[in-house]
Amino acid sequence: MGISSDPVDRQKEFDRQNSLGFPLLSDPDKQVASLLGAKRRGPFPSQRVTYIIGQDRTLLGIVKSEKNMFVHADKALETLRENTK
Repeated sequence: MGISSDPVDRQKEFDRQNSLGFPLLSDPDKQVASLLGAKRRGPFPSQRVTYIIGQDRTLLGIVKSEKNMFVHADKALETLRENTK
């Protein structure tokens, strides 16, 4: 699942263009970002953070990278693979 402050129509377009295969949620008022510690002040209101959560709802890992968005998917997959052995 992905969460962004982008509006629903923009999320739908992003999913259509990228064929993600998982739900995207819109958090325009940044309530979820605030709860998860990803909200900040300034020109970029949310940090790029990935939370890897197991099927048992435990937090397996956190990926933070503002400059390299590809590291998020790579690290998330690595963490999931390590935790499913």
